[in-house]
Amino acid sequence: MFLNQTHIRYFIINGITDVPELQLPIFLIVLLIYLITLGGNMTLLLLVCLDHRLHTPMYFFLGNLSIVDMSSSTITLHKTLSSFITRDKSVSYISCMIQMYMFGSLISHELLILAAMSYDRYVAICNPLRYHMVMNPKNCSLLASSCWVLGFLQIIPPVGILYSFSCYFSIEINHFFCDIVPLMRISCDDTSFLEKLLLIEGVLVFCLTPFLLTLFPYIFIINTILKIPGTIGKRKAFYTCSSHLTAVILLYITLIGQYLTPNLSSTLESKKYFALFNTVAVPMLNPLIYSLKNKDVKKAFRWTRGQVKKYLSECSLYFLSVISQRSESRL
Repeated sequence: MFLNQTHIRYFIINGITDVPELQLPIFLIVLLIYLITLGGNMTLLLLVCLDHRLHTPMYFFLGNLSIVDMSSSTITLHKTLSSFITRDKSVSYISCMIQMYMFGSLISHELLILAAMSYDRYVAICNPLRYHMVMNPKNCSLLASSCWVLGFLQIIPPVGILYSFSCYFSIEINHFFCDIVPLMRISCDDTSFLEKLLLIEGVLVFCLTPFLLTLFPYIFIINTILKIPGTIGKRKAFYTCSSHLTAVILLYITLIGQYLTPNLSSTLESKKYFALFNTVAVPMLNPLIYSLKNKDVKKAFRWTRGQVKKYLSECSLYFLSVISQRSESRL
């Protein structure tokens, strides 16, 4: 049975699993990780905004990364979590297209912002004397805004083509959110041009260009580090890049598994799990990767915690004094 676009008002999201016994445990695990993701990224973002010691280019880009992680997790998981409570797995056609566009844009922006962070590390290690002149607030804002604009622009062609499709085999999407590959599989329109576009734009523009922009600075960084005399200096230089490299490798591995593996029936479920790891685990791990061994973040956290305690104690003393004054006036 073929369904025309004019007759399709909604899709059915199958979710993470169809096994009834696993739905509650998976819901609780995903909900817990989602709350940790929001808490971790929000904490990191607040620390970057509140502590003047973190007002540096690296933490400015890290704040942008936290916004992307919170947004991508919320966009992809809100329907999965709400459908378990409401038992309604339907999503409107327009909402599905918007979700697909937003997720693709945010992933594109994340790749670009990681490339910008790679350039920041390159300038800091290879040209330390010119670092504050090159990575000034104006250039950092221009670089971050360019990442946002390019991220939202380069996903428009494939989403626009998919939106123009008018025929579908089914309204059931074998995924837990609206993604472009599962939608292509249920379309009965000719998807050959879209597949070629995704191959060209997805590999060359979406992945390869940010990857090369991330890789090339590290070639110069490694070359500079190897010239540093003594093991302590080399270890310190490698340490400043280790968190960023871990986040880059983690994201690219999940994206390769999600989009660049063959579209065989045996790999469809594995693609779903790669997507789950990308939307659930990676946003949760990013703030941990950048903060667990980071002395600046630890100092900022202790300072902010002390300020919050001081503010709460002052508020409690104020309210206690107001209450005591009122009780004395009544007497």
